Amino acid sequence: MSTILKWAGNKSRVMSELLTHLPAGNRLVEPFAGSCAVMMNTDYREYLIADINHDLINLYQQIKEHSSPFIMAAFTLFTQNRTEESYYQIRDEFNNSASMPLLERAAHFLYLNRHGYRGVCRYNRRGEFNIPYGNYAEPYFPLAEIETFAEKARRATFICADYRETLDMVKTGDVVYCDPPYHGTFTDYHTGGFTEDDQHSLACYLLGVSESHPVVVSNSDTMFTRSIYRAFGITKISVARAVGVKAGEKKRASEIIAVRTPKWTPDFIGFDMASGSDWSPEIQATK
Repeated sequence: MSTILKWAGNKSRVMSELLTHLPAGNRLVEPFAGSCAVMMNTDYREYLIADINHDLINLYQQIKEHSSPFIMAAFTLFTQNRTEESYYQIRDEFNNSASMPLLERAAHFLYLNRHGYRGVCRYNRRGEFNIPYGNYAEPYFPLAEIETFAEKARRATFICADYRETLDMVKTGDVVYCDPPYHGTFTDYHTGGFTEDDQHSLACYLLGVSESHPVVVSNSDTMFTRSIYRAFGITKISVARAVGVKAGEKKRASEIIAVRTPKWTPDFIGFDMASGSDWSPEIQATK
């Protein structure tokens, strides 16, 4: 299923492989929302979707709560602003209008994503969106994707929070999926960036979470990531580059899917994503 946004690391193309590693559960917790491809291509009863990028979370929240007004506002921007000059005017409004209503800001964010260079999301140290014009002949307006997302979002809670805050909210029956900014690649989608220290801290945090909850992580396939996730089971996959300078040149990159599950099975009623039916673990919790 396609996503509303163009997004670096969009998981739509690897969902068939990723689904084989995502266990059943009552709720999927994602501390790095990204394009929400995993939410849109799974069928958990509930979702907790978080990100530190407030514009991203605001977009999803506005679509969930005000889908029709959002569609009208965004479509108007797309139809009335078709030139390079218009793009930079919209970008300036987005960066310089602190009092802009949240719905209008969300519409601006979608416009910038679909009209900016290769759909990259990047901010400078002042928190300003600074992606140049993408020069597309006919930028795509994702109406069907917005409408489908609005339906699915009824099951989701969206919060603007860092991964620590989000993971502290994990409860019995949850499955955790983490898709952080990849090691060794573009990480400035937010003003703070995501350093190797951040990568290591995340891995340590997830190791603790995995003692009582299933954890699945995606990242670059590097010696560093294999080292910090050495306590996890690691599967290597090859993916096409979808965003960036090399995109569109049939370039591929190696990634890992790291998985760690509790040594005991939580005693709860889960959800079978494939069939959409309830399931009861055959092995109950043993402590």
